[in-house]
Amino acid sequence: MRYTLRQLEYFIAAGETGSITLASERISISQPSISTAISHLEQELGVQLFVRHHAQGLSLTPVGRKLLAEAKHLIEQAEGLYAVASEATDQVRGQLSVGCMITLAPMIIPELSHGFTSAFPGTQIRHVEANQELLLEGLRRAEIDIAVTYDLKIPDGISFTPLASLPPHVVVSEAHPFAQASAVSLQELAEEPLILLDLPISAEYFLALFLKEGLQPRVHSRSAHQEVVRTMVANGYGYTLANVRPRSDLALDGRRVVRVRLAGEHRPMVVGLATVTHFKKSRLLQAFQTHCRSFISDAYIPGMVAPAIDRRQRKG
Repeated sequence: MRYTLRQLEYFIAAGETGSITLASERISISQPSISTAISHLEQELGVQLFVRHHAQGLSLTPVGRKLLAEAKHLIEQAEGLYAVASEATDQVRGQLSVGCMITLAPMIIPELSHGFTSAFPGTQIRHVEANQELLLEGLRRAEIDIAVTYDLKIPDGISFTPLASLPPHVVVSEAHPFAQASAVSLQELAEEPLILLDLPISAEYFLALFLKEGLQPRVHSRSAHQEVVRTMVANGYGYTLANVRPRSDLALDGRRVVRVRLAGEHRPMVVGLATVTHFKKSRLLQAFQTHCRSFISDAYIPGMVAPAIDRRQRKG
């Protein structure tokens, strides 16, 4: 066998991203190294893995798609050797694929992952950021090992371990009349322009808050990108509803937003861990779950304002 697991990893990165540049960014390897690895595999296996498109990246050939699936399976088996060794030696080693809800990932994942790999130097974490639908599908297809996400529409066959509750709140610009209010009701919001975070399942959650009260919000615009929503709100286009509590109250353009309590009792989003119910959990996965339970709680969520601080800000 005259190819290496490392070359297969480079091929997988290029196949999944459809770009040498993106593959290089994803695995922190130079573009020439990835190109060389792919050329070696094509020569060794006697097949063409990709069609090269000038200035438009790569697309897998039919045989390339088949070999991508086999290569991923082979890498998973190779990583399984670490799991077997960990079980025998009580060491925690290997690579873990961790999915995270895209709205939570910028705040939670950096601190969570760094804390884990610092505690267990023989481990690596591969991040996958996606919406709820894609995370659940990734778990079912064994593309990720665990997901840090919300308790929204968890299907049979997926186990969910709750860690912390995030009740909904209102976000407005600092110049908005509601910015000085101690609380705002859904009735008051219904006639105001809503900038909706338009992600699968998440959007349904926010709209259902109004429907439960017999109200119809006035949706001004939608975006699947949390920072676009925050920047539009900061610029006075309207308000939004959110559950995450970033430590920074600045939008990406430097304008300020203000969190205001949503009056009434509303179902919170619960942050937790989703895993496939019937899969045997490796020592690595068990260690990561324990780490998450110690890092994420109602008292502290990485990257977010603590509930107690949030309450003091509202009183002040």
